[in-house]
Amino acid sequence: MEVLTTNLSENQQALDTLLGASRNYDVISRDLYIGQRKGRLYVIDGYGDDGVIERITSFLLGQGGTLGQDAGDMQEFIDRCVTFCEVDCENNLDSILTGAFIGKTILLLEGFDYCAMIDAKKFPSRSVEEPSDGKVLRGSHDGFTETLVQNTALLRRRIRDPNLTLENHKVGGRSRTDVVLAYMENQVNRDDLQKLRQKLERIDAGSIAMSQESVAEAIVKPQWYNPFPKVRYTERPDTATACIMEGDIILLVDNSPSVMLMPTSLFDFMEEANDYYFPPLVGTYLRYLRIIVMLLALFITPVWYLLVKDASRVPEALSFIVPEEPGSVPLLLQLLLLDFVVDLLKLASLNTPDALSNSFSMLGALILGDFAVQARWLVPEVLVYMAFVAIANFAQPSFELGYALKLTRMLFLILVALLDVWGLILGTAGLFVMLLSTRPILGRGYLYPVIPFDGKALGRLLIRQPISRKNT
Repeated sequence: MEVLTTNLSENQQALDTLLGASRNYDVISRDLYIGQRKGRLYVIDGYGDDGVIERITSFLLGQGGTLGQDAGDMQEFIDRCVTFCEVDCENNLDSILTGAFIGKTILLLEGFDYCAMIDAKKFPSRSVEEPSDGKVLRGSHDGFTETLVQNTALLRRRIRDPNLTLENHKVGGRSRTDVVLAYMENQVNRDDLQKLRQKLERIDAGSIAMSQESVAEAIVKPQWYNPFPKVRYTERPDTATACIMEGDIILLVDNSPSVMLMPTSLFDFMEEANDYYFPPLVGTYLRYLRIIVMLLALFITPVWYLLVKDASRVPEALSFIVPEEPGSVPLLLQLLLLDFVVDLLKLASLNTPDALSNSFSMLGALILGDFAVQARWLVPEVLVYMAFVAIANFAQPSFELGYALKLTRMLFLILVALLDVWGLILGTAGLFVMLLSTRPILGRGYLYPVIPFDGKALGRLLIRQPISRKNT
């Protein structure tokens, strides 16, 4: 039985079995009479808005024995008797199950081979608050949540334009997760939009358990050796809104506060919301600072290690960078070890209760600082450079890019240890080839607007443009 019939008992038995009404305590069902018709109501406890459902059933039960008697089908009954706005009819059991599990109230009536699906749901959700990894000094302090309807409402609140399109898709064989594409109908690149639609349709995954990351991995061509991110994420509605207004496509996934911004190139990671909450000159300075810090985080330790490997190549003016005592552990091992320890501290901090966070910070500082130097495991210079690298990684708005730079830097260190100067040259050339061959989900290339070259786009990237009257 794949569709409903006009027999209420058969329909009821089918839904009781598929929804697991007898084994699931949260599947609520009850019989009721609407006029002279017998019916049955299904709702998942915790999803349904009790106040709305009570008002709907109160109206249906209180209208007397002739309510809906002359309705020829369920759609006519809905048009005449259901006062709630978000309601439609359906007879496919798969669609009915999906609707029930996303919070819709299902109403079966005797004599009808369709049911009414009333969208009177109220998801459990947290408040709209500023995301912890995208704070700004000025500007809005709200953020996306795990509830898709709230997230789309935050976009609608900012873009009051009929061209804003929110296109729904369902992905995942079992989870049937809601995915929404948000774009401006009059500005979006139609080829990119069609390509993304096809990618979503071709997703062959039983469940989208990890939300946006599962979707990203399902639609990105596999390049397991390439750590650089192919898509950008944000939890800030103002950042997502700005991208939509520029003609980009935003992908929102239910149960995730992060939205995906597409198309994405490497240079898009150099921008941040703070750039646009300051005057253009200050925003441009912050952008250049971010680029310089990224390059330093990538090259400072490999170049320093290359110089101190042979102290004779260090100019007299830079003699202070050479460690006075090499320490008991080789310099290469010290640098790699500290990279691992910094990541270990990050992981430990995620699992440390707030009440113990201060104690953990003090303990980590003592172990990595004074004790390690006194034990001659580390030299002070290594601590200084790795502390700068750690701070530089936090300055990057993208965690994914930060880890890509970390892995690349560690590879550079190993190549320098093996091949000296040629190792750094080989690593830099290999990095360029990898970036050139990186295939983003959408867009003209990972190094756009440098390759292929677009002067106007590059100018907007390097210099924070003032907001023109036309664009406001």
